[in-house]
Amino acid sequence: MECPTCSFANSEGSRFCEDCGARLDSLCPKCGASWRDKQKFCRECGCDLTASHAAPQRLVPISSKLDRRPQVADDGERKKITVLFADIADSTAIIENLDPEAAAGLLQPLLDAMKRSVHRYGGTVNKIQGDGIMALFGAPVAMEDHAVMGCYAALTMQAAASEMKEAALKLRIGLHSGEVFVRSMGNDLSIDYDAIGPTVHLASRMEQMARPGTIYLTDQTYRFERAWWALPASKA
Repeated sequence: MECPTCSFANSEGSRFCEDCGARLDSLCPKCGASWRDKQKFCRECGCDLTASHAAPQRLVPISSKLDRRPQVADDGERKKITVLFADIADSTAIIENLDPEAAAGLLQPLLDAMKRSVHRYGGTVNKIQGDGIMALFGAPVAMEDHAVMGCYAALTMQAAASEMKEAALKLRIGLHSGEVFVRSMGNDLSIDYDAIGPTVHLASRMEQMARPGTIYLTDQTYRFERAWWALPASKA
């Protein structure tokens, strides 16, 4: 099976790419259960996976998008985006008796999976904060479906966490959508992006409120996501 992220030809039946580690199955847009191309209905909730609102099967590699990305003006600009915060719950207690190298070896695989989840759905990881990340969907690469892609990334992160050998590693994830002020901060080697505004603080607050193993999103993100699929809220 060809990896949608790096195009590596994987062995039949592989759930994760043997070359880059990206997840190869897709997620049900209703309940988040994994599924493959040949399935017509979700085995968990019965959702029609052949409908136009099913999860995208093949995504453009993020490197291709970034090659074409518009540059944010030096003085910044306003954008409507979705902000995602995710961290490993109770990580301090989990690693308190480990030496630094062992602690990094325990947490890094999940952190890498979190970053891959963001990249898979076209997002940008703009901050890595110890045991967590902050990601932007809709900046610097514009996305009309930024809320949908943020939700897919969050579901993929939780699926990756459930696959980890260390059962104690659980994620808290929060999302909020709205207007932010985005600016670029460049140096001789790279350009980094930062977002400022109440939207960022509310997304962070949602992550702090989330229970380990759950995803909290605001009503604003929910409305953006529903509007994209053009589904009435009563059917959610």
